[in-house]
Amino acid sequence: MLDLNFVRGNLPLVEAKLRARGADPASLLGDFRSLDQKRREAITQSEQLKARRNELSQQVGALKKAGKDATALMDETRSLKDRLDDLDKLASSLDEQMRLALSSIPNLTRDEVPIGTSEADNAVVKTWGEKRAFDFEPKPHWEIGEALGILDLERAAKLSGARFAVYMGAGARLERALISFMLDRHTRPVAEQGHGYTEVLPPFMVNSKSLFGTGQLPKFAEDLFRCSDADAEAATRGEFKDADHWLIPTAEVPVTNLYRDEILEEDRLPICLTAYTPCFRAEAGAAGKDTRGIIRQHQFQKVELVKFTRPEDSDDEHEKLTRDAEEILEALGLPYRRVLLCTGDTGFSSAKTFDLEVWLPGQQLYREISSCSNFESFQARRANIRFRAAGQGPKGKVEFVHTLNGSGLAVGRTWLAILENYQQADGSVVIPEALRPYMGGLERITK
Repeated sequence: MLDLNFVRGNLPLVEAKLRARGADPASLLGDFRSLDQKRREAITQSEQLKARRNELSQQVGALKKAGKDATALMDETRSLKDRLDDLDKLASSLDEQMRLALSSIPNLTRDEVPIGTSEADNAVVKTWGEKRAFDFEPKPHWEIGEALGILDLERAAKLSGARFAVYMGAGARLERALISFMLDRHTRPVAEQGHGYTEVLPPFMVNSKSLFGTGQLPKFAEDLFRCSDADAEAATRGEFKDADHWLIPTAEVPVTNLYRDEILEEDRLPICLTAYTPCFRAEAGAAGKDTRGIIRQHQFQKVELVKFTRPEDSDDEHEKLTRDAEEILEALGLPYRRVLLCTGDTGFSSAKTFDLEVWLPGQQLYREISSCSNFESFQARRANIRFRAAGQGPKGKVEFVHTLNGSGLAVGRTWLAILENYQQADGSVVIPEALRPYMGGLERITK
């Protein structure tokens, strides 16, 4: 969420940034200046009337003490109370309108983010690894997996419908091996060639306030799976309950909200956390997209990286987080590229995002396998996550942290990338050396 004072003082800039995202400022902001003016006028009038009421109360007390008639002043006091009740209701309504307006505004993208409307305008900033030269026609992962008997999409559809998968035998073990490999690399100390994150195992269901904190609610309710106690209608209006539940779309949600409504000490920053979770997405806007294979699923596994940093450190930590994800791909020998997303392709809460895209020879294209984003203070303001400057005691300066996150990596997409990049002419799949200890020494998956 953006700061009200910032929007108020920089409205032309906010409007320009929204247009750069391809959004209509009028539809998001409405008549912001008029709403803000009415709200401030209501607050000012309320404060003036309260001051007058306090003054009258003192005068009434003085008159009564002197044995004089205070009826007129008491009548005025009662009249003020009715007016104050009406003003308080108006101010509360205007406050709610302002809160909803601010919650609907996406984060402002950084100046270095290229202006564009779609992924076609994203900028490739780095390419790693050589694409393998095949002496046969490489197959897509769904053909490889089905032929090896390690991926069963038909039975998954029987169990749950479209966009689900069943992994069998070595396929299931490969998924588990990838999760363990990623977590081990991320949690190993930096001195031991790891990344130094602390592992978290969070709940897989969260309440509406958590989804608001990271930016999924109220705007993206249709992309989520809600439990029977969750009121989607109320959520889209910004009315959140503590006791309702939604399935998480990513571990970013519970892990970021660990520190919601807390003040962290500066010397604890940066806090670097990693978590494995299943993820659940309704894919409401993905009808007809990626219907083959396991690219776009309702349920998938992911290892997530989350950081809480000081504002002045977030750029450096964003680069480190992105490198941590890249090193997983490099350790597995999977060619990839880093892409800086344009304004129109950058997510709602992000100020700047790097996508990592892995090469898939069976489909002859690059596919996103991780999005590494710097949200600056946008999520922290929504979730009220702050830090206190070091060395200043309990009354030290308090400000919002910067939050960052990225996939380290999407496990299913890494799984299919291994199948496509390591497939052999006889239909088998060679296991990358880094994974063999996690596969009980297995070097190749065969039928």
